[in-house]
Amino acid sequence: MIDNAIINDGFWNSIRDTVVKEGIPYQWKALNDQIPDAEPSHCIRNFRIAAGKESGGHGGYVFQDSDVAKWIEGAAYTLRWHPDPTLEDIIDEAIETVAAAQQPDGYLDTYYIINGLDKRWTDLRDNHELYCAGHLIEAAVAYYQVTGKRRLLDVALKLVDHILDTFGTDEGRLPGYPGHPIIEMALMRLYDITHDPRHLELARYFIDQRGQSPLYFEAEGRRNGKRFFWEDSPFRYKYYQAHMPVRQQTEAVGHAVRAVYLYSGMADVARATGDGELAEACRRLWRNITRRRMYITGAIGSSEYGESFTFDYDLPNDTIYGETCAAIGMVFFARRMLRLEKKGEYADTMERALYNGVISGMQLDGKRFFYVNPLEVIPEACALDYNKRHVKPERQKWFGCACCPPNIIRLLASLENYICDTDQDALYVHLYLGGKIEAGGLSLNIETRYPWEGSVRMTVNVSYPVSRDIALRIPGWCGKGEWKISVNGASADIRVEDGYAHLNREWRDGDEIRLELALRPRVIRANPRVREDSGKAALQYGPLVYCLEEADNGPALNAVRLASHLNAVAKWEPDLLGGIVALETDGLRERLEGWETLLYAEREPEVEPIRLHWVPYYAWANRGVGEMRVWVRL
Repeated sequence: MIDNAIINDGFWNSIRDTVVKEGIPYQWKALNDQIPDAEPSHCIRNFRIAAGKESGGHGGYVFQDSDVAKWIEGAAYTLRWHPDPTLEDIIDEAIETVAAAQQPDGYLDTYYIINGLDKRWTDLRDNHELYCAGHLIEAAVAYYQVTGKRRLLDVALKLVDHILDTFGTDEGRLPGYPGHPIIEMALMRLYDITHDPRHLELARYFIDQRGQSPLYFEAEGRRNGKRFFWEDSPFRYKYYQAHMPVRQQTEAVGHAVRAVYLYSGMADVARATGDGELAEACRRLWRNITRRRMYITGAIGSSEYGESFTFDYDLPNDTIYGETCAAIGMVFFARRMLRLEKKGEYADTMERALYNGVISGMQLDGKRFFYVNPLEVIPEACALDYNKRHVKPERQKWFGCACCPPNIIRLLASLENYICDTDQDALYVHLYLGGKIEAGGLSLNIETRYPWEGSVRMTVNVSYPVSRDIALRIPGWCGKGEWKISVNGASADIRVEDGYAHLNREWRDGDEIRLELALRPRVIRANPRVREDSGKAALQYGPLVYCLEEADNGPALNAVRLASHLNAVAKWEPDLLGGIVALETDGLRERLEGWETLLYAEREPEVEPIRLHWVPYYAWANRGVGEMRVWVRL
């Protein structure tokens, strides 16, 4: 186990400082409906009404409670590395408001407390009670781990006891499961601190009951007399990943966030129980996503219809959904697969999503957010093409369905949980962030300017000589012969296994490890089966995917193509977008002059050489509204 991890990193410090200084207080105001000209949240008001402290009806979506829980979780994690008594008091106040709404039997969901408890647990398919419960459990575990305070944990345990009494295959219980998964991995986080086998068994029950015949959701729908929204859809129960038992599933289908939340819970249960069949199901689903259904940014969910996966290699850039929560879900899934088995491909995807598809969801000032993360944008199309109405050319202040902003906060605030792992044989370093790692009597002080530079320096601190492996991930983007490792200035004996370079020796205080990764602009091409990217290329620098913006390259980016000889240059620009490495390459632009009176003509386009300026994808749309493109013609 990791005893402690401290992040002190030039890249991530600035982002996480924004979370503390701007994101947390801004989102607290949003939850209290105090952001002018933004959609109201209703969250805190709902809990006050449910607790009898205020009168009125339920506001917002049926799953609105979850936003409060995610904010509490994110705020709690910031206290670990940025203690703030004032913020802790605000969290305690929020917890008391939540606790006051809990019913005597442990039930807690403001939608049904306000609208009628007689209807609770009657619409598991669509009404998110177990989803809200899952987020509450996650928040409770985080706050307890950081502060030692049990108030919210006791609320969560009482709610879980109520759920244990309600669900199961025994007579008198409901043989149901959530329409929107998350409670599965939440219960596993709870199990990690309680070691209560009931919590593990409940998580396994929700996973194994899903998709069993007769299908619970069908019977529930008949009882309710409720129209099934996906009745005539190609999804039907695939939307919920409930079309068959999870152990039989081979493709990632349906709502992308629900899918990866479910798979994360499956991986956790497989790890805790040693269930090989369930682990193999996770591997199959992982391979399907990462080899056929994931964007270069780590985004998933190619269709606005159902916020969903579609079919293999269907990855449109301009109508993509790519919900921020889905990229976050990929980080969750990757992290749990790493706990299941140490393979570099999981950490590669975790890194890809973190540096691209996740942080793109938040403006650099921490006050505006993307729900959808496109790879190609024409502002006029966003405004006038109905099929692109979900794509926004600029981030929004808030959303009526605001799942993404607090989700970003809770992930960024908890990055310490993603850096490394230990087992009985090795300390595994997954992500290269500056700071300090302590595990099993050994600590590593890490210094790096990654991802802008490829040099990582690690100094070993031990009280006495320690013999064990230190395993360093060799990123998948780094080719053969493009990395090297030295110890105390000399070449070292290395065993490369599953994407990790293992260093085995007796470590002494002051030993220095150097990892050098070759950072250079890389031209990336998609599998030819990805129709939308045929004849195009993207640029990547280390883990960062780059894009062209109108702000640097002018409009009509569709008329731009890469030159055969790129003459690529990476340049540090400290005053641009908070400080970035920008890329410059040679390109060609088709001249638009002479086409004013023509729509079609038998003529070759005239081209002129230009110098293209590329910025990291995560930082796009921070300089006003304009065109953007990741994939560019060759």
